[in-house]
Amino acid sequence: MTASELLALHHGRTPGDPLVLPGPWDAASARVFADAGFQALATPSAGVAASLGYEDGETPAEEMFAAVARIARAVPVPVSADIEAGYGLAPKELVERLLATGAVGCNLEDSLDGVLMEPDRQADRLAEVRAVAGDALFVNARVDTYVRGVPAGTDQEAETVRRALLYVAAGADCVYPIGAPAESLPRLAAAVTAPLNALSRPDGPGPRRLGELGAARITFGPGLQRAAMTAVRGIADELRDELREA
Repeated sequence: MTASELLALHHGRTPGDPLVLPGPWDAASARVFADAGFQALATPSAGVAASLGYEDGETPAEEMFAAVARIARAVPVPVSADIEAGYGLAPKELVERLLATGAVGCNLEDSLDGVLMEPDRQADRLAEVRAVAGDALFVNARVDTYVRGVPAGTDQEAETVRRALLYVAAGADCVYPIGAPAESLPRLAAAVTAPLNALSRPDGPGPRRLGELGAARITFGPGLQRAAMTAVRGIADELRDELREA
């Protein structure tokens, strides 16, 4: 699958029918989601980190790229990779290493070490990534205004839109205002000239409702990996209790 095919999946969506990309954390989970019929997958950095024994944000670049490669090899559908803030790599090396994994898309976030980057700096970086990648990579620009906060006196929604428009102008194919409240999605979708990615959380609206509110793409962060680990914990508890009763 190509980046162009992944891009096409984001367009022409009707309200209530967004593109849903489950987040596999290893090859086995990727096969499960692909076999279930999902058209594309999006790896979560936190979920992959947990599967490798790291805290979120602490996975070495080499291990993250290797994990993404195993996932991409395991499935016949396009894979987008969460590569956090890019691991300090120059755009050319970042794109080359990412494409070598077999992924055709990526998330790039606009915060580093918990602090928002200057949006013009991030836009310049996205433009460099686009120039290097051409049409070989679907770029999802994550906007961290809701998870990192904005300076006092700044309108959070307006700053989100400002950053999103800068990133789209720089070549981003999609924008991801992670953590944006559901009630903001219609206004964000109306203001931004690219597909909008929304995060689906267990305590929030489901994918269909998020689509009705304006999201064209739905991802889950590490939520599915954490749900799987909760199920594994339940199995372990049952096994332990059975052994204690024996």
